[in-house]
Amino acid sequence: MLNLSLFDEAPPQPCPRPFNMAGYVLAAGLATPEKPALEVLSAQGSRRLSHGALRHRVLSCATGLLEAGLAPGERLLMRIGNSADFPVVFLAAIAVGIIPVPSSTQLTERETRALIADLQPAALVAGPGIAVPADIPCPVIAAATLTEAPDIPEARIVMGDPDRLAYIIYTSGSSGRPRAVMHAHRAVWARRMMWSGWLGLGPDDRLLHAGAFNWTYTLGVGLCDPWAIGASALIPAEGTDRATLALLLRRHRASIFAAAPGVYRQLLNTGADLEFPQLRHALSAGEALPAALRKAWVTASKRPIFEALGMSEISTFVSASPTTPAPQGATGKPQMGRRVAVLSERNFAIQPVDTPGILAIDRKDPGLMLGYRGAPRETAEKFVGDWFLTGDIVRMDSAGFVTYLGRSDDMMNAGGYRVSPLEVEAVLNAHPDIIESAAVSIEVKADTFVIAAFYQSDIDLPDKALADYCAKRLARYKCPRLFRRIQTLPKGANNKLRRKDLRAETGKLP
Repeated sequence: MLNLSLFDEAPPQPCPRPFNMAGYVLAAGLATPEKPALEVLSAQGSRRLSHGALRHRVLSCATGLLEAGLAPGERLLMRIGNSADFPVVFLAAIAVGIIPVPSSTQLTERETRALIADLQPAALVAGPGIAVPADIPCPVIAAATLTEAPDIPEARIVMGDPDRLAYIIYTSGSSGRPRAVMHAHRAVWARRMMWSGWLGLGPDDRLLHAGAFNWTYTLGVGLCDPWAIGASALIPAEGTDRATLALLLRRHRASIFAAAPGVYRQLLNTGADLEFPQLRHALSAGEALPAALRKAWVTASKRPIFEALGMSEISTFVSASPTTPAPQGATGKPQMGRRVAVLSERNFAIQPVDTPGILAIDRKDPGLMLGYRGAPRETAEKFVGDWFLTGDIVRMDSAGFVTYLGRSDDMMNAGGYRVSPLEVEAVLNAHPDIIESAAVSIEVKADTFVIAAFYQSDIDLPDKALADYCAKRLARYKCPRLFRRIQTLPKGANNKLRRKDLRAETGKLP
């Protein structure tokens, strides 16, 4: 039996040298050029792109980017929605050494200007219908001029050091301030550890992902992973509602479904038929999957769901899978080839088995980011010795299975105790009149913190009744002291709960 929370597997197969991320992603499709690579789905039908056509469009688009005056090493800001243009432009830039930077189409003009000021891109590529601020200090290129010009010759894929910069992804981080995460070409090679360690993915699969393309979860699991193994990626068209999503899963014979927990909850709330004959299993990431939601999905769909822990800085590295399901309450275990530890929050020593601490991963992991652009101090703060600190609070058992307790900045302080919000929310979500809940700690006076619970419900619930309900199911120090019914819980574009918005809301509580 292990006496320390350390999972130390043999190192993964090293990334080939020289290497190009786009060339690697497109290589498997050479064997089946007529097979569908991408299908953008709607109730009216689908738009398909074969592996052969995808490769041609990517390399022709790469030529178009170079002819537009962009040079290797320059940054290209992308403002493109869930259309085939997105992966074409993204991979085209990487193929010739230009650095693509995807951004959310939901950014306001103010947020877009701030992003441009921080990034200083050489150009911006915009999809149809995407608003772009006037008078920005870089040229704007319409995506269609790059992706729908079939007569442009194909560019040559530029090979090089796998450790060189490939792309940048912005993440809000715990501070709420966007951070530019720089990833090397090798990051996509590290994803191979997820194929069996989480996805259960093979070349015959049809994987449907419900997220926005600019999200690393969608970009990796929804697009790059299927193409790198020669499978098909299915994506709902922009604006697809949840009832239609259920129809598309069945109609287009998806064998794997990937989404954030909020999407599964919304699907269940539609009342739609959730039995999908072709579906083998589902995948969940982006935030913790509540036990009650997992049970409801499995009951309705008759299909298992496998969860993963990850972040923009490294993608996923702890997960369950069809071959290694997690025991009840646990998320999963480190993927084969990962070196993972649970460290003390006080001195960063490796914790004993089943002792809460900070989840950390070996700083030599090939999937780990190069750093935060323009923020060397913030980058350095994420590393301690051999370890990269994820900020997740977990515990690891003797078999290596990890139980997620919350983000270090989300953990609640009540009466001097550290309390996971997930534990409180699990109790509240089991209440028959509560649709969904969220818990945060608030400072009611100097150095005095209590737990506040926000909940969605069709009716107002008396505070005393809720307090009594929690008291029967939670230790006294874990029980909320304040309750507030709200219309909807604040969530980001990818259905992740925005606890910082709730903390701001607590200022209005009595």
